[in-house]
Amino acid sequence: MKMLKQVIAGAGILTAGLVSAQSAQMNNMIKVGATVGAAVPSDNLSAAVGFDVAYQNLVTPGFGLGIATGYTHYFGKENNGYNNNDVGVVPVAALFRIYPKQTGFYFGADLGYGFLVGDDKVASNTLADRPDGGFYLKPEIGYHNRSWNFFLQYQKVFTGDNGNLVSQDYNVGSIGAGFSYNIPLGK
Repeated sequence: MKMLKQVIAGAGILTAGLVSAQSAQMNNMIKVGATVGAAVPSDNLSAAVGFDVAYQNLVTPGFGLGIATGYTHYFGKENNGYNNNDVGVVPVAALFRIYPKQTGFYFGADLGYGFLVGDDKVASNTLADRPDGGFYLKPEIGYHNRSWNFFLQYQKVFTGDNGNLVSQDYNVGSIGAGFSYNIPLGK
């Protein structure tokens, strides 16, 4: 009997928490999403796919700040005799978003550091080392409602001259589209 009371009490608390989260003002949220894009410029990479995870706090109804991370996989391609390796980007970034209206158009960016992961060499048939990372920039523009964001983005990791080969600059960047789902964290 004691166990049944504990189960009923636990279920009641869980239900109250879920109902509260569903009716909460969306001031704090986790954003979980996916992206796809084409590498630009496309000297050493061809396409990109990834997922994003971010925490956002709406400081005002029209302005959000937070932190963002995720993983984007860039597919290497053959160029000028180089068999370029795939590379991954793991960003650690600050996020800001501007929402002119409660539903509709929005814009913003993620700024931080992008760690490059994967093979240590730029190409499988060279000795040139891949850079470890660089300044990370991801501006986006899109449409939002309470639960979803649909956006166009540009993603770039600035590596300087690191990883460049004769007749090929090393670039990690893409232009693409994506979506994210907003999970409310309460009031």
